[in-house]
Amino acid sequence: MMKNLSYSLGMSMATQLMQTGLENLDVDAFVKAFSEIMKNEEPSMTLQEASQHIQEYFAEKQKEMLEKNKQEGEKFLAENKKKDNIVELPSGLQYEVITEGDGAIPTETDTVQCHYHGTLIDGTVFDSSVQRGQPAVFGVNQVIKGWVEALQLMSVGSKWRLFVPSNLAYGEQGAGNDIQPNSTLIFEVELLGIQ
Repeated sequence: MMKNLSYSLGMSMATQLMQTGLENLDVDAFVKAFSEIMKNEEPSMTLQEASQHIQEYFAEKQKEMLEKNKQEGEKFLAENKKKDNIVELPSGLQYEVITEGDGAIPTETDTVQCHYHGTLIDGTVFDSSVQRGQPAVFGVNQVIKGWVEALQLMSVGSKWRLFVPSNLAYGEQGAGNDIQPNSTLIFEVELLGIQ
């Protein structure tokens, strides 16, 4: 019974570690530390030293991810602005007019109703009022900076595709599970009305 439980726990721990991106662990060192603790032997380092190594590793991984996402976003935007019909604003926000409306243009203090479809630059959908079938209602100044800027240029009835640099989106903190830190985002935004 304990052998099966022990093996099962090993499988579970290994699976969890693999899912967090730790597939290149030194298994011998892992087993040595695990064995020392389980046998109540003197470990090769203190718990404080171990915590420091873990923090340093994940800080480095975070730094690498931030830089990778930033570079990928910058490369994408540099290529994107070469396309026909792409407008780049001084802030770095890019947009493409799909449909030009003829209604009023909201101000920063207005509340608007929009349909939107948000993706990462690889096409992964992270949020979509279109898929939910329910428009979103929010204050112009209650959304990411890229939207705040774009909405104040759009007239009601317009549908634009926004290409939002990370500094005008969620920046280094990211958002939820789908939007990693420093992610450039793409939104199709249809301005349905001002309330």
